[in-house]
Amino acid sequence: MKKNSILVLVALLIGSVVSAQEISKNAIGVRLGDSDGFGVEANYQRAIGSNNNRLEFGLGIRDNDNYEAFKLVGLYEWVWNIDGGFNWYAGPGAGVGQVNGKDGIFENDRFEDEDETFAFVAGVAGIEYNFDFPLLLSLDVRPEFGFGDYRDDLDLDIAISARYQF
Repeated sequence: MKKNSILVLVALLIGSVVSAQEISKNAIGVRLGDSDGFGVEANYQRAIGSNNNRLEFGLGIRDNDNYEAFKLVGLYEWVWNIDGGFNWYAGPGAGVGQVNGKDGIFENDRFEDEDETFAFVAGVAGIEYNFDFPLLLSLDVRPEFGFGDYRDDLDLDIAISARYQF
């Protein structure tokens, strides 16, 4: 009887540790950063498979005196538990964007009232904290290599995010 009680206790302990490492099925929120003019991004995360992998989709929008722009990005992320509600994640992705110059002022007058569509490949690496209530805060870096006249180099997008989990 004592052995069975210990086995049940160990099984419950392992089950609670495994469930603490799972990521939420869905999360939606805002990613705030300032790199290359794309400061605000609405994004959605969706867990896939039985392990801690997920997809992330984002729509970034920016408007200032020199230009208005948007970009769409999709990322595949592997998530690893660190400890105490902290996870770290990394993965590849890609996206497209559109930028419109205003009043002939844009990046040293390279684009005078012109529109530019660009594509990019990206990666992401970050750390997140999963609260006991449905809030997820994260800090990450997203290197992006662009293809197009406007985005033809490497850019590092560093941001902080807050997401509601459901």
